[in-house]
Amino acid sequence: MHHFFMKVYGCQMNVYDSDRVRTALSRRGWTEAPEDKADVVVITGCSVRGKAEQKVWSELGRYAGSWKKGRRPYVALTGCIAQNLGKRAFSRFPWVRLVSGPRHIGLLPDGLERAVREGVRVNLLDENPREFFDLDEFTELRENRFRAYVTIAHGCDNFCSYCIVPYVRGRFFSRAPEDILGEVEKLIGSGVKEITLLGQNVNSYGRDFEDGYGFVSLLRDVSQVQGVERLRFVTSLPQDFTEEIARTMAEIPCICPSLNLPIQAGSDRILKLMNRKYTRAEYDAKVHMIRSILPELGLTSDLIVGFPGETEEDFLESMKALEELRFDLVHTAAYSEREGTPAASMPGALPRGERLARLTRLNELQDDITLSINQSLVGRVFEVLVDGPAPKGEGMLQGRTPTDKVVVFPGSEELLGRLLPVRIHRAESWCLHGECD
Repeated sequence: MHHFFMKVYGCQMNVYDSDRVRTALSRRGWTEAPEDKADVVVITGCSVRGKAEQKVWSELGRYAGSWKKGRRPYVALTGCIAQNLGKRAFSRFPWVRLVSGPRHIGLLPDGLERAVREGVRVNLLDENPREFFDLDEFTELRENRFRAYVTIAHGCDNFCSYCIVPYVRGRFFSRAPEDILGEVEKLIGSGVKEITLLGQNVNSYGRDFEDGYGFVSLLRDVSQVQGVERLRFVTSLPQDFTEEIARTMAEIPCICPSLNLPIQAGSDRILKLMNRKYTRAEYDAKVHMIRSILPELGLTSDLIVGFPGETEEDFLESMKALEELRFDLVHTAAYSEREGTPAASMPGALPRGERLARLTRLNELQDDITLSINQSLVGRVFEVLVDGPAPKGEGMLQGRTPTDKVVVFPGSEELLGRLLPVRIHRAESWCLHGECD
């Protein structure tokens, strides 16, 4: 019997993949244990930005002492970061005994057993960007009992100039609808109340099918699975989000009125350099259409500052976009060079200090907007899915509104997993505070 410990960094897909691996290992008789008792530590890392990679490099270095003293653990490196770093992980860290790309997840449990049993290094890096070895497991063991992710498509064919995802997760393809629906049914049977469909661009789902079955078809079918109380999805690309999707969201009660629609920049010049396939005017029109159909929409976005060649005027266009569009939340980042992407060799790279200064200005503006929006909700009652204890405060619970806002309120753990009306009495930029109505 082997003991394992898992560390997860990055996006929802990494969480989803790690939970499936956790389930698969447990079914093979492995036992999850504290880090200092583990034979194997499985690190699933993100490679979208340099800072994320550096965090994992630092984490890997922590095992030098125990390795030199002849003690385990063996370390397995998986996810986007493993695919990006490749065999360099082996040469730099001798305690790394397995590297696995995202498209080899189905071979990971066997690979881990071989690494431990035979003491060999196992290379499961993705070589064919269209080949995929899936893991036939649903996330029975997961971080949250009541919310679960389900990947509906893998890879990406958009090739935004700054983005490493197509190079580390491969080309786009859709999962078969029957596999997705079967997984949803198992999750609901295990106590899940809320399903989030995942993909680099969920709106592209089904484009590689010949029968016309697409994203709207999938939304309708998942929503009809008995027991699905809430349904969400991420992420959508502006050019592919249609009026039909918005109307489907409005029509089906369990589909939450929340949407992440990355803008990435407010300047048309920068959007073109990024290879984003829309203009600012087209993005604005799309938001106006969606809000006209879903007036209670919780809209979030992603935005990068300091892209190569970004002028102060370009940056101010991004600031203006926030002021005019008033997103509920924006995931912001200073541009980070990713080796192998077109943007990494573009002229006009900004000093890191300038990028961070602009990021600070942008975040200060968005924090004010988010706080203003949240304060406007004081006094209202929202249906909240109670999904766990609050991170701070004894006797406090937390959950999310349909628009995906975190709500903290007093209550006992017997309320976990229930949908409750909660009246908001105070707002912060990161959450709402309330009481059961």
